[in-house]
Amino acid sequence: MDSPGDVQTTLTQTLAQLRQAWLRQRPDYRQRRDDLCRLRAVFKTRIGAMSEAIAADFGHRSHHESVIADGMTVTGEIDHLLAHLRGWMKPERVGVGWRFWPARAQVRPLPVGVVGVISPWNYPVNLALVPLATAIAAGNHVLLKPSEHTPQTSAFLQSLLAEVFPPERVRVVQGDATVAAAFSALPLDHLVFTGSTAVGRKVMAAAAQHLTPLTLELGGKSPAIIAADYPLETAAARLATGKWFNAGQTCIAPDYVLIDEARVAALVTALRAQVRQRYGDFSDPRDYSRIINDAQYQRLHGYVCDARACGAQVVELAMIDGERARRERLFPPTLILQPGDDTQVMQEEIFGPILPIRSYRTLEEAIAMINGRDRPLALYPFSHERATVETILGQTLAGGVTVNDALLHFAINGLPFGGIGASGMGAYHGRAGFDAMSKRLPVLWQSRRAGSDLLRPPYRKVARFIDLISR
Repeated sequence: MDSPGDVQTTLTQTLAQLRQAWLRQRPDYRQRRDDLCRLRAVFKTRIGAMSEAIAADFGHRSHHESVIADGMTVTGEIDHLLAHLRGWMKPERVGVGWRFWPARAQVRPLPVGVVGVISPWNYPVNLALVPLATAIAAGNHVLLKPSEHTPQTSAFLQSLLAEVFPPERVRVVQGDATVAAAFSALPLDHLVFTGSTAVGRKVMAAAAQHLTPLTLELGGKSPAIIAADYPLETAAARLATGKWFNAGQTCIAPDYVLIDEARVAALVTALRAQVRQRYGDFSDPRDYSRIINDAQYQRLHGYVCDARACGAQVVELAMIDGERARRERLFPPTLILQPGDDTQVMQEEIFGPILPIRSYRTLEEAIAMINGRDRPLALYPFSHERATVETILGQTLAGGVTVNDALLHFAINGLPFGGIGASGMGAYHGRAGFDAMSKRLPVLWQSRRAGSDLLRPPYRKVARFIDLISR
């Protein structure tokens, strides 16, 4: 393994090569469009290989979930970028107000240079290629650091991007946490990091050395709140999708559920039925993904043991032989009923197929539970009563919201995706990402003759003019 000094030197040299190439020729509209079209075309031919690489890293991952989450989202985002790129690149006229007539003003979106992307393991292609494509659309070069926990997928990304882009435009670097730390400390022109809140703090501290602008996509405990009017079967079905897609290894998965106390038992029954309908008896759960590695499996197992030790009721929704479960990292959908605030599942982001359920007596009590924690990356209100939803939205704050469903706001290209506070900083997707990875340059064009030429001493000669424009 290279020493930290060697790693830093190599990364610094790579960044310098990307930046020098960008300074020689900043990508124009045609170059950006050609790059995006080529990326989409090559990626489409490799979706099968992508799915195989991800499955190899996970031990098993549903092919269809990989196509939906890591295939369809990438092509959809590229299509959105291509559809709007020309319009987004145009300077925007800005009114100057009558005091500055006949001057003109505009905002020009300009590329910033080299954008760094540190992507995670849970959706290792989506969360690498969506910010990369956005940076390319904005006219930048890209340095990508994929997760060391998905080595097969990282190799896939390196091969894919080497086929699409010349090395002076996009470069992939691989390595462990030492490489990621050195990467974060580079003098990049923008850095996009997706990962845990704890690591996000370290990334932000490292980037602060160069005042590198950041987009931090972190996590947290995203709540679902089921109002008393909402049909339980529908809520259970949509929560089951949101929670057990990718075996819960999703930053915006519902992390806990709040429900009116009279329906807790009914919700458990409905969720159990959903598991049976989706995965059968787990004798051959090909549509259920595995936990990424042993460390994550043991972490989740520890949460369940801790909840039991604290007196919470644990309900496993599928019976799986313990030895097989450990061997395959096959963690069953699990409910934890009425866990206290002292349990690990109510203190840490779960990032797995464990779903705590807590009851509330009034909507105000449920809202207070949410507001008593860090602001979440996502919030899921379930109610057909508009007033109830508006009360929840008006009295809480989250990174994003899907009403009466889960996860789906992430897939809407026109909606900015990002957290707030402990759940993140900044946003991307669509126009939000294009603007984040651009410098929106304000430009004022002064005319040949301007009233401002009069605003100079001796002011007594123009006092009446100053009095006029200051009213």
